[in-house]
Amino acid sequence: MLRLGSLAKRLFGSANDRMVKQLRSKVEAINALEPGISALSDADLRAQTDKFKARLAAGESLDDLLAEAFATVREAAKRTLGQRHFDVQLIGGMVLHSGRIAEMRTGEGKTLVATLAAYLNALEGRGVHVITVNDYLAKRDAGQMGRVYGFLGLATGVIVHDLSDDERRAAYNADITYGTNNEFGFDYLRDNMKYRLDHLVQRPFHYAIVDEVDSILIDEARTPLIISGPTEDNSDLYRRIDNLMPRLVEADYEKDEKQRSVSLSEDGQEKFEKLLVEAGLLRSSNLYDAENVTIVHHLQQALRAHVLFRRDRDYVVKDDKVIIIDEFTGRMMTGRRYSEGLHQALEAKENVTVQNENQTLASITFQNYFRLYPKLSGMTGTAATEAAEFAEIYKLEVLEIPTNVPVKRKDLDDEVYLTMTDKYNAIVALIEECRKRQQPVLVGTVSIEKSELLSAHLTKKQVPHRVLNARFHEQEAGIVAQAGQPGAVTIATNMAGRGTDIQLGGNLSMMLDEIAEGPGHDDDVARIRAKHAVDKETVIAAGGLYIIGTERHESRRIDNQLRGRSGRQGDPGNSKFFLSLEDDLMRIFGSDGLSRMLQRLGLKEGEAIIHPWVNKALEKAQQKVEARNFDIRKNLLRYDDVMNEQRKAIYGQRREFMNTDDVSDIVASMRDHVVNDLVASHIPAGSYAEAWNTEALHDEILRILTLDMPVQAWAAEEGIAEDEIRQRLAQAVESFFADKAERFGAEIIRMIEKSLLLQILDQCWKEHLLQLDYLRQAIGLRAYGQRDPLREYQQEAFNLYEAMLDKINVEVVRLLAHVQIQVNQPPPVDLEEPAGFEAIHADPLTGENEAAPLPLPDPAPRPADPRRAPAANWGKISRNAPCPCGSGKKFKHCHGALEN
Repeated sequence: MLRLGSLAKRLFGSANDRMVKQLRSKVEAINALEPGISALSDADLRAQTDKFKARLAAGESLDDLLAEAFATVREAAKRTLGQRHFDVQLIGGMVLHSGRIAEMRTGEGKTLVATLAAYLNALEGRGVHVITVNDYLAKRDAGQMGRVYGFLGLATGVIVHDLSDDERRAAYNADITYGTNNEFGFDYLRDNMKYRLDHLVQRPFHYAIVDEVDSILIDEARTPLIISGPTEDNSDLYRRIDNLMPRLVEADYEKDEKQRSVSLSEDGQEKFEKLLVEAGLLRSSNLYDAENVTIVHHLQQALRAHVLFRRDRDYVVKDDKVIIIDEFTGRMMTGRRYSEGLHQALEAKENVTVQNENQTLASITFQNYFRLYPKLSGMTGTAATEAAEFAEIYKLEVLEIPTNVPVKRKDLDDEVYLTMTDKYNAIVALIEECRKRQQPVLVGTVSIEKSELLSAHLTKKQVPHRVLNARFHEQEAGIVAQAGQPGAVTIATNMAGRGTDIQLGGNLSMMLDEIAEGPGHDDDVARIRAKHAVDKETVIAAGGLYIIGTERHESRRIDNQLRGRSGRQGDPGNSKFFLSLEDDLMRIFGSDGLSRMLQRLGLKEGEAIIHPWVNKALEKAQQKVEARNFDIRKNLLRYDDVMNEQRKAIYGQRREFMNTDDVSDIVASMRDHVVNDLVASHIPAGSYAEAWNTEALHDEILRILTLDMPVQAWAAEEGIAEDEIRQRLAQAVESFFADKAERFGAEIIRMIEKSLLLQILDQCWKEHLLQLDYLRQAIGLRAYGQRDPLREYQQEAFNLYEAMLDKINVEVVRLLAHVQIQVNQPPPVDLEEPAGFEAIHADPLTGENEAAPLPLPDPAPRPADPRRAPAANWGKISRNAPCPCGSGKKFKHCHGALEN
C-alpha cells in the first residue's frame, strides 16, 4: 500500500501540489491584467479602491474582485516600494485570503504577501488585523507596507506598547492595523473592563493575518493572557524562606526535568520542618498541616527557583530586576513576570527587590482569543510539522508554497560527539575553516549560557565574532542583517532576529542608510555599492551562508527556522548540527537505545558519528517532545474552554448593560430572584409552618432590603402558604423601590442602577476567577480518587458560576436598597478603569507565569477627594463628625441635615 501511495504521489502529485497547481490558473489571470493596470495613472490606480468598494456594495463578493485587487496591489507595490510580487507570492496571498496558513521559506517575502489579502479584505471596511511577534516588526511592517495601502487610499494603524486609549482607538479604526499578539489580546481584555462604550478601543473582529503563525499560535499558546492587580506584600516571607535554601542538598529533593517539576523528598521534608521551626515560620511541627499552606506554597516556589531555574538560561538579572528570557526566541521579556510567587522567589534568590504578587482580574488563552475572529489566516516558514495541531485547534489548513527559485542549500547530516567539549572543539574548527575561505557563519545556540560558552571558545582562538542574545536585544536587527558579510561569524540564541533577512554580502539598504547626508554622499554610496557587489561574489564563491546548530531544539520547527536563514532566493548555503550525549535533548528525551547504538557504532572520545540513523533517532526524540507539548496546549484549552463559555456570557452581559441606558427591568428581575430565593431557602416548598425559619427570613430581609417585615406574624395566620408570603414580600419590595425612585428621581436611580450593576459584576467576576485559579491548582488531586479532573473541574466551575450569579443578584439589590442620595450632590464622576494592572503570560505546564506591567491606557484613578466622591461611598458618619464634603461644618449641620 505504501508503494502504491508513493507511486500515485509521483504520478499525480500530493494534495498540496494539486492545490498549488489549481491556484496557478488564477495567477495567470492576474498576470493578464498587468499591462492594463500598469498603464493607469497614479490617480486612476488609487481610484480602483473606490470602484472595488462600490462593486462590493452592489452585491459582488471579494472572490469576484480578487484578480483585479491583487493586480492593483502589485502595481502599487512596484510604484511605492520598487518591489513586484512574484507569482508564488500571489499564490501565498490567495492562501491567506482563503483562511489558511501559507508556509513560505525564509526570504520569500511574506511581509509583502500579506498586503494582497489585507488590502482585499480591508475593502469591506470592517478592519483587518496583521499580527506580528514584536513591536519592532509591527512598526517596521506598518511603515513599509503602509506606503502601499496609503497609495491606494487606505489608512494604516499600528498598535504598540505605551499608546493612549485615543491612539489605540484611532489605530483600530484604520483599514489595516498592525500590532503584536499580546497587544491585541490585552486590549480585548481591557475593553471588557471598561464602563462606557465610548471608552472601548477595538471594533468587532473581522479578519486577522498572523505573521510567524507557528510562534504565536503554537509556542506562545502554552501561556494564557492574564490581567492582574496587586495583592498584599509578602516580600519578607520570600526572603526568610530563601535564606534556608543554601542548606539544600540533592538528597533533599526529587527532580523531574521532563516535567520541569521538583518536590521535597521525605528526608528533605523532615529537614525543612526543623529549619522552619527554628526560624519561627512553622505554626505546627507538621509542614503539611492546614495552617501551614502559605509556608508550603512559598517553600515550593523557592525550591523551584533554586533547582529548576538557571541564571542566563531562564532569566537574566539587570537593573535590580529579574528579567525572563523567552525560551523560543532568546529575547529578554522586559516587564514580564512569572506569577504564583515564582518571580518573587527568583528575586529573593538573586537578592534584588522583591515585588508584590498579583491576582487575576481577566484572562484568555491565545487559542480562544484567535478563535474570536470570523476569518483567520497565517504565514510562516515552518508550519508543516504542526499541521495536525493547526487543524484540530484552529481549523486551519497548512499549504506549502513553492519557492520562487529552487533551494540550493545543502543540509548535512548531524555530527554526534561523546562530550560537550569535543563538540565545541569541532564547531570552532569548522568556523575557522569557513573563515579561511571567507564564508560567513551563523551559529545557533539554545540559551545565553551556551552562546557565551561558545563565544569564550572563539575568543580563546582569537576568532572575531558577534553575539546576538537577550543581552544585546537592541542591536538584534542590525547584527542579523550583516551576518552575510565575508567571513562574518554571528552567534544567535534560538534564532533571535526572525523577520530580518540575511543577505549575502550584507544588507545593502541598511549600509546605505548609515551614510550621513552632506558633501561626498554620492561618492560614499557608489563606494558602498561597489564593495557590496564584490563582497557578495566572494561569499557566493565561498559557498554562501553556513548554518551551524550547536544542539537540537525540542521542536523541529526551531531547527528548521535556523536552517531556513540560509539559501534564500536560490542562494547557495550549508547547514549542519553538532550534538553531544551531554545535550539536554539527548540526556532527557533521547532513548537508552540511542546511546547503545552510538556505542555499537564505535563512538569514542574526540570522534564523531555521522549517520542517517542518528538523524532519525533524534527526530523521534523531538517528536516525543512535540507530542508532549501539544498535549499541554490541548489540556490548557480544555480547561479554558470551561471558563470561556462563562467569559463570553459575562462579557456579553456586560456589553449589554453598557449599551442600555435603562436597566430597571434587569434590576427588577434580580429583585424577584432574590425574594424567591429568600423564601425558598427559609420556607421549604410544601412544608408545615413548624418547619419554617421565619426569624432568619426576617433577619435576611432586614439585612438585604432594609425592610422590617412582619414575617413571623404572617406565618401565624391560619392557612397561609409560602406563595402568599412570597407575594406580600414582592409587593412590599416593589413599593419600597418605587417610593425611592419617586423621591430621588427616576433618572438618578437609573444611573445608580447601571453603575452599581457594572461594578458588582466586575467584583464578583474577579472573585470568581480567583476561585477558579484555586480550583484549577487543586483539581489534579482528584485523579488519586479515580475521578477525571477535567470532568470534576467542569462541574465545580459550573456550580461556582451559578453561585456567582446568585451573589450578583443579592449584592445589586442590597446596595440599591441601602444607597442614600444627597440632594445637592454634584453629578457623579464617570467610572474609570483603575490603573496599575499588569498583563501576565502564564505557563500551564510549569505554573511559570510571565507578566508585563502594562498600565491601562489613559488611567484616571477615582478621586481621593471626598468632596468629589458620591456620598454613598462615605459610609456611616457620626452626626457630630466633620462633614466629608470638606466644608468644615459638622455633618448634622451640612449634608446630614439634607439626608432623607
